[in-house]
Amino acid sequence: MGFAHAQAATLVPPGNHYPDQPDVPGASAKRTKANNTTYEAKYRKVYALLKNDRKLRSKIREAAAAYGIDPMHIVGAIVGEHTYNVDAYDRLQTYYVKAVAYLSNRLTFSYEGEDISDFVARPEFARCSGANGSYDLWTCRESVWNASFRGRQVGGTSFPNDRFSATFFQPLYAGQTFGIGQLNPLTALQMSDIVSRVSGLPRLDAKNPHRVYETIMDPDLTLPYVAATLKKSIDSYRSIAGFDISQNPGITATLYNVGNPEARAYALKAENEKRQSEGVEPKLPEENYYGWLVNEKLPELRALF
Repeated sequence: MGFAHAQAATLVPPGNHYPDQPDVPGASAKRTKANNTTYEAKYRKVYALLKNDRKLRSKIREAAAAYGIDPMHIVGAIVGEHTYNVDAYDRLQTYYVKAVAYLSNRLTFSYEGEDISDFVARPEFARCSGANGSYDLWTCRESVWNASFRGRQVGGTSFPNDRFSATFFQPLYAGQTFGIGQLNPLTALQMSDIVSRVSGLPRLDAKNPHRVYETIMDPDLTLPYVAATLKKSIDSYRSIAGFDISQNPGITATLYNVGNPEARAYALKAENEKRQSEGVEPKLPEENYYGWLVNEKLPELRALF
């Protein structure tokens, strides 16, 4: 997977498309209420982490520079995750400590005793064997999961109607994402080739879950993966949908939150081709609740950098 070549694209201007924040999903609201906190309190906590930790700000700037993106894209992803999904720790050092504690567990990527490496050797995945690089390979495997296994019974095994990442890549409990960037293991596996090329980190292998989780949880290893994920979204929207989203961290934060940037870029392209044929103005990429907050708080966040 290479970075997309520069080409003429419609600039998505900075700021929010919607005057008011789109609705926050019930699961996020429920989790926040259960922890006896508020979104504003959680935002203030992650803001304080960024403000008080000069090393973290430096690491973010370095990762952004390596992938040619504005640091605010990385900041937006971190702020969104810690405002709506998990509370931030007070100090960066705690993320290192948590990584060591978690990695003392025995981890496997499997479902009902079938390891992921055996699962993707099934004949349904044969069409993925010619994939060009880790992003295309794991994206292909995810699409095969959705088409052939999700919510179906295959070979005597009933597979849940759930995401590929939730079914195979959460070895201890459901809904887990970890670390400062809250990456899930499937995203890390997708980004492995590009991070290896740009940052020189070892390639990840699904047969080694500990290495994958170490990468997700260690701030020094995960920030390049966060940057690569955001860069992929920017490149996909430019090359596929014809939009330059590099000036709008709320849009990249939205894509970081919802995932599958290529599929979403293709869907937007198709919608705009239909609109063009009907003589209607094209639709710009739009922020969700998560990206809306990032754009709303951007002046305050940018002042830290």
